[in-house]
Amino acid sequence: MKSALGCVFSALAASVSSSSLHALRQTPPQLDYKLLPRAACDNTNKSRNCWGNYSIDTNYYDETPDTGVTREYWLSVEEGDCAPDGYARQCQTINGTVPGPTIFADWGDSLIIHVTNNLKSNGTGIHWHGLRQSGSNIYDGVPGITQCAIAIGQSMTYRFKVSQYGSTWYHSHFSLQYANGVFGGMIFNGPATANYDEDLGHLFLSDWSHVDVFTRWFAARNGQPPALESGLINGTNKFDCSTSSTDPNCTGRGVKLTTVVEKGKKYRLRLVNAAVDGVFQFSIDKHKLKVIAADLVPIKPYSTSSLKLTEGQRYDIIFHANQAVDNYWVRAGWLNACQPNVNPDSITSVLRYNASSTLDPTSTSDVTVSSDCLDEPLASLVPHLKMDVTNIHKSFDTYLNISTTNYVHWTINTSSLLIDWNNPTLKQVFNGESLFPTDYNVLAINKTTTDDEWIVLVIQDQSNLGLEHPIHLHGHDFWILDQSTGTFDAATSPQSFKTKNPPRRDVAALPGNGYLAIAFIPDNPGAWLCHCHIAWHASEGLSLEFLEREADIQADVSDSDRTQFNDICQTWSDNVGTQAFPQEDSGI
Repeated sequence: MKSALGCVFSALAASVSSSSLHALRQTPPQLDYKLLPRAACDNTNKSRNCWGNYSIDTNYYDETPDTGVTREYWLSVEEGDCAPDGYARQCQTINGTVPGPTIFADWGDSLIIHVTNNLKSNGTGIHWHGLRQSGSNIYDGVPGITQCAIAIGQSMTYRFKVSQYGSTWYHSHFSLQYANGVFGGMIFNGPATANYDEDLGHLFLSDWSHVDVFTRWFAARNGQPPALESGLINGTNKFDCSTSSTDPNCTGRGVKLTTVVEKGKKYRLRLVNAAVDGVFQFSIDKHKLKVIAADLVPIKPYSTSSLKLTEGQRYDIIFHANQAVDNYWVRAGWLNACQPNVNPDSITSVLRYNASSTLDPTSTSDVTVSSDCLDEPLASLVPHLKMDVTNIHKSFDTYLNISTTNYVHWTINTSSLLIDWNNPTLKQVFNGESLFPTDYNVLAINKTTTDDEWIVLVIQDQSNLGLEHPIHLHGHDFWILDQSTGTFDAATSPQSFKTKNPPRRDVAALPGNGYLAIAFIPDNPGAWLCHCHIAWHASEGLSLEFLEREADIQADVSDSDRTQFNDICQTWSDNVGTQAFPQEDSGI
């Protein structure tokens, strides 16, 4: 069901996927003999740490290349027939595919991305997951927070600088839309902490429903998240129709993703957990994994036989094709103890050393299945670029709980998030309103000195349900100070905070009945969402937002930004009565 627009995009993506290193190279000036110029070097399979005049050692928080290159993309949010695992249903997609097309750019490029809403009965908005969006909060893509929803038949243009490098993804932030297929990958070329020969791109791991996910919302909101029927790897799988032989929707024409490798080469893979609700323990039979990045943060490489990903997390890995020439199972590794799936062991793909082989693998796994739903051990996730947490300016102690008024609501400090797609937080900021609705869950942050100040957020789970929650913060990497079971004690618990180069990323698990303590620098004015990335829980209100340096927000907004912002809100307001989709959840 790939559209003509999708075909045009694929050609465009292929044309921009190579690195623009020459744009970064400069002839070093004539310097005093006592000074050493920073030598430019190529990013090759033997020098992945290099990036022109920059390298893996560059402090990417303070320094970004300026390539002078602008890359432009066109995305259509649409719907139509699909059968990614051989079971026919209606999907919501980007350009007609699940996942949508990959957006490629180099570190230091600028992006212009046109998003058109071609759905029949939904608004939409696209979030660029994990991007700091420094100076471009207005393009973070969350209807009800940073923009109004894009009305049916309307378009919005997102513009921002690529100040990070690595692997991430984009997805709808309009209710449960991404669970129906509205997501895709982003690859920002840059240096890496280990060498490899070839880049295989993304490997999306996701659960998959055989009916529209919005229909599943009514069961989920009553406290029983449904077990979905299937799962996908890069948008494909082979569902076993032998148990559904009388179901006309079960076509049996699904296929396993196949990856062909050459013995002796090293390959990079970019893993993404795009699940609605589920934790993966990824592995490749008989192959070790070298982990080189967590989310968009390069780390000191470590080796493991399997890798856990909670919802929204990404890992970059390298594997060495050094085994016997054969076929091997690539296992998503769904952890059924975290959330049941009807066919958890079927979420697999095939790794082949021989391209002509058509046989299924006979390999077996020697991975010990994890007994918990938490992150990789924090001791393994050591950032390559060392940064300590220093001057803690303010701490927000928040308490997660659950209520059952009409249906399940997750609450932060007794309030469950509920936003209005027509009245985003930024609109209220632009209008000079001093009070925000209670259920927007706004926490204000104002910088007080010219020195670095650190904000600490502690979330304590008081629900007593023992459920882990992947917490994602927009607009920032955060430093993980502590991730513990038990009760946080403001007097004693901070004494155990890890402040010397702790792990940092943008999604981390809050342990069930425990607490998560994270720190970040308030250097990015904007309205930034912080939420659980389990789609059901986000819909049930498990979120807050930071209003960071409110007085500085409008300085980042150009006249053209503001005009588009107002136009998007006006068209949504004018058409909201004709939109067939009512808001039945938190909105995010």
